[in-house]
Amino acid sequence: MPDFKAMAELRYQIRKFLRFSENAARQAGIEPQQHQLLLAIRGLPDGASPTIGVLAERMQLQHHSTVELVDRLVERNFLCRLRSTNDRRQVLVKLTHDGEDFLEKLSLHHLEELQSAGPTFVKVLNSLIGANHTDKPDSASEVVKENVTHKTRKDRNHG
Repeated sequence: MPDFKAMAELRYQIRKFLRFSENAARQAGIEPQQHQLLLAIRGLPDGASPTIGVLAERMQLQHHSTVELVDRLVERNFLCRLRSTNDRRQVLVKLTHDGEDFLEKLSLHHLEELQSAGPTFVKVLNSLIGANHTDKPDSASEVVKENVTHKTRKDRNHG
């Protein structure tokens, strides 16, 4: 039987972080998908080439949508296009110095949030994948209770 509380809590934690990330990107002056593309380029697995096709797959977007994102980031001088030395027909996308600097600052802000929210996320994930076999049913319920209690206290204190 699926642990619906843990699955719902995982979804909640993911969505909460994504909302943080979207807001942080906008406050930094960039659209969330543009930030995601910069991160996808910088964080490509070893051996992967930053082609539009690879980036579209990593972003889970259509090819033309990825091209539009790249175009906008080239206009902002965060990205540049280069021809592959192996296959001159292939176009690669690379972060510029400005893009690297921007991404580093925004990523440091994200890292702080992950360090804060990460333990809860890990606890819920572990309860779902069975890392804590002995207390699996209770651990997700405990996280849900902790979050409800924390949110209630936070609401009382701030609004």
